[in-house]
Amino acid sequence: MIQPIFWENDTLWIVDQTLLPAEYKKIEIHDHNEMADAIKRLSIRGAPAIGIAAAFGLVLGLKPFTNASKDLFLSKLAEISDILRNTRPTAVNLSWTLQRMKNLAQSLTDAPVPMIWKRLLNEAQQIHQEDIDMCLRIAQNGQSLIPQNAGILTHCNTGGLATGGLGTALGIIITAHKSGKNIHVFVDETRPLLQGARLTAWELIQENIPFTLISDNMAAYIMSSGKTDAVIVGADRIAANGDTANKIGTYGLAVLAKYHHVPFYIAAPSSTIDPLISSGKEIVIEERSDAEVREIFGVKIAPEDCPAISPAFDVTPNSLITAIITEQQIFRPPYYFK
Repeated sequence: MIQPIFWENDTLWIVDQTLLPAEYKKIEIHDHNEMADAIKRLSIRGAPAIGIAAAFGLVLGLKPFTNASKDLFLSKLAEISDILRNTRPTAVNLSWTLQRMKNLAQSLTDAPVPMIWKRLLNEAQQIHQEDIDMCLRIAQNGQSLIPQNAGILTHCNTGGLATGGLGTALGIIITAHKSGKNIHVFVDETRPLLQGARLTAWELIQENIPFTLISDNMAAYIMSSGKTDAVIVGADRIAANGDTANKIGTYGLAVLAKYHHVPFYIAAPSSTIDPLISSGKEIVIEERSDAEVREIFGVKIAPEDCPAISPAFDVTPNSLITAIITEQQIFRPPYYFK
């Protein structure tokens, strides 16, 4: 199983995903500032994975304060949590994880600080293990929707690199393939940072699953050719009404799938659901550097002074979503999460 994060011998390592597929390299993370930088740079990415990373980043950031007073320890916990939370505003798993860690620390009012820190480390490890288990259940639930001899279109990267376990959307595809279903995957390259071309294609090669890489603007052609039996993507935040934020370009795929009568599925752990927001209109969309659009890995592909924008996500309305697959169950319209 491909993994993006490892806690080994009291040391935290992550796979630097900015180097893939050219180089597979693990880098050591020493504190919360290094983790925040890694999340911002997309060295680690994917909503479930950055939630796990934030939990471990918080633990590392608090380690120097295990002999401090409880008030100072809790003050630093809040400060470090804010630093990590502000790295990527769209993915709810990040804030969900940090709030869970904060709630645990506040519940241990009578415990000495070193014990609180140890419990937080155990909680981070538990969050990691829970995600591994959730990915397996998502995959089992979702693969039941995949027909024999299926062509599946997917977007961005939703495999082991984006989670703590097998993956969400890609986990479903991997499980369907291993169950004996004849799967062929169409992989959107996913501009501007090419997570599909760099990461999903790499993971599918590791799993020996047949696939074809396509540019994002080929999706309509592929669907119209009758080669697509389903579109399966992940999610970074799901509102109470089922509106879903995911990697930029997802909304367009949902529109195309609706027109071509292709089922459009969202796969995500229940921690990605944010019942505190009623609709996608309340989801904050991360705006990244416009240089990401004018360049590809530092190589200019547009005039220097060319105006550009780089929203990292878009929101797919619930009316375009055939089903939302979680570890709990497969939800169908009308969606109402609470």
